[in-house]
Amino acid sequence: MPWDPRGAASRAEQRSRSTSQGRCAEYVRLAVEAGGIVLSRHADAKDYGRSLEDAGFYRANGEPQVGDVIVIQPAPGHAHGHMAIYSGSIWISDFKQLNGFYPGPAYRTARPSYQIYRHN
Repeated sequence: MPWDPRGAASRAEQRSRSTSQGRCAEYVRLAVEAGGIVLSRHADAKDYGRSLEDAGFYRANGEPQVGDVIVIQPAPGHAHGHMAIYSGSIWISDFKQLNGFYPGPAYRTARPSYQIYRHN
């Protein structure tokens, strides 16, 4: 099945909650899989970069596009890191992130490194 970024973003939007469930990696992985790409599973969101690259995603810069996935390294109190998928208007993980790609105050304060991945 070819990559369907809109289908992946739609799945993320449908399943997302109003607040974090602490399950960003699972929710984003399921969204990517709904878009047609199977990823290797990891316990921590911060470790998904390699799986995304192995599945045909590449490191992207600039304005996000529908279906882009961001992997964020840990922030204080958040050892597992974070990941989200771009819907075309907001980033979505296990919740709708209305304040940008950093999911909460600890991330916005610490500003840990991140990488955006885009499929060919």
